[in-house]
Amino acid sequence: MYLARRRRLLILMDFIAVNAALLFSLALRPEYRLDPELIFKHPHWFLILTAVWFPLAYAFDCYDPKIAGRFSETAKARIKAGLVGSFIYLLIPFLTPALPSSRLLFLSLPLFLVMLTVAVSGIYDLAHGRPFFLQRTLVIGAGRAGKEIAGVLREQGGGVYDIVGFVDDDPAKKDAVVDGIMVLGDRHALLDLIRKHQIKTLILAVKREVNGEFLQILTDCLELGVEIVPMPVLYERLTGRVPIEHMGSQWHAAMPLQNPGDRLLWATTKRLMDIVLVSLGLICLAAAMPFIAAAIYIDSPGPIFYTQMRVGKRGRVFRAYKFRSMKPDAEKGKAVWAAKNDSRVTRVGRILRKTHVDEFPQFWNILKGEMSVVGPRSERPEFVEELAREIPFYRVRHAVRPGMAGWGLVKQGYGGSKEEAVLKLQYDLYYIKHQSLWLDIVILIKTIIDTLTFRGR
Repeated sequence: MYLARRRRLLILMDFIAVNAALLFSLALRPEYRLDPELIFKHPHWFLILTAVWFPLAYAFDCYDPKIAGRFSETAKARIKAGLVGSFIYLLIPFLTPALPSSRLLFLSLPLFLVMLTVAVSGIYDLAHGRPFFLQRTLVIGAGRAGKEIAGVLREQGGGVYDIVGFVDDDPAKKDAVVDGIMVLGDRHALLDLIRKHQIKTLILAVKREVNGEFLQILTDCLELGVEIVPMPVLYERLTGRVPIEHMGSQWHAAMPLQNPGDRLLWATTKRLMDIVLVSLGLICLAAAMPFIAAAIYIDSPGPIFYTQMRVGKRGRVFRAYKFRSMKPDAEKGKAVWAAKNDSRVTRVGRILRKTHVDEFPQFWNILKGEMSVVGPRSERPEFVEELAREIPFYRVRHAVRPGMAGWGLVKQGYGGSKEEAVLKLQYDLYYIKHQSLWLDIVILIKTIIDTLTFRGR
């Protein structure tokens, strides 16, 4: 896919810039200037900085198409990633160069890293908007799915795709203008439209099955060198969500036919990561517990902990543990959606929620194997039954263990209504389809950023 190729090019440019930043920074030091070969005797210095930069760059959305195509936004993201990455790198002992004695030299790495990576984004921004680099595009289908992907391309496409028009077989839509885009013809006009408008990409936004005649036309388009992209695939790449309401006959695109979480190597790696992280978390929790408990009780006398029944992997119900953040008997025996600025939340509870500290007792659930560090947020049985009846694919969320941190949580936040539950499900399905160690690391970094910047509920 063209979008993926452009992202790979940006990553390659960043790789060069990051390593050049370290090289220039070291070249300023007298000991390396006198003997340049010392620098190249330590290739792991460059590998470690690269390993620090890329997860942070992804966590700060430097490669999000919507941000990568807007210089002002991507510059802000890269400044944050550069400063945080430099700080982490300089504090890694033994495996990285010794800290310089001069304060000016101490600032050289963050300065070069920010300058060069921002320069990369500037070059990318100047180049990607040129006509030569634009993907002239036709959207096949002017219905809801077609209008949805056209809107996403305008808002989040980063200027990569230039939509020339729609193609639709409905005679009533011939020469019509749909959301500001003209319907140029039907399927039989596709080959002529491709030649006339120099089309490079076709986005297939139809819900019905592709019949034999249409398949032959698409095959002829492929022979002209045109890229054909299903709407759900491009939608996922741009938004990090699965468009469940636009699946139609492509239902298989909404779920993994082979769950990556069932692969032995990945399952073992994920479980080991859970145990290591939770063990460290429990040590920190034990040290902070007396202070948290005292603050909760002084602010609102009552139990320190709060438990709820939640639905986990394969629909199994378990008891989840949390620090109490609401007034005692806040629900009065009835499950209620949590609302923004909920009046039931205590003053201390608001701080606990903003920093996600209220979730820390769930370390015990993770240790028991009921939850994972990263995964879809668990939901209450009362809500699950209701949502499963109304939202397609909802029970697919239970294909993996629920998590304390999750893709839906860092991208959308906590759901407080059925509408938000649909959006959260789209993110959860994306995570289930694409789960990996890399994605888990990015989610954890994003969660830490949210915690430190008080972006919780």
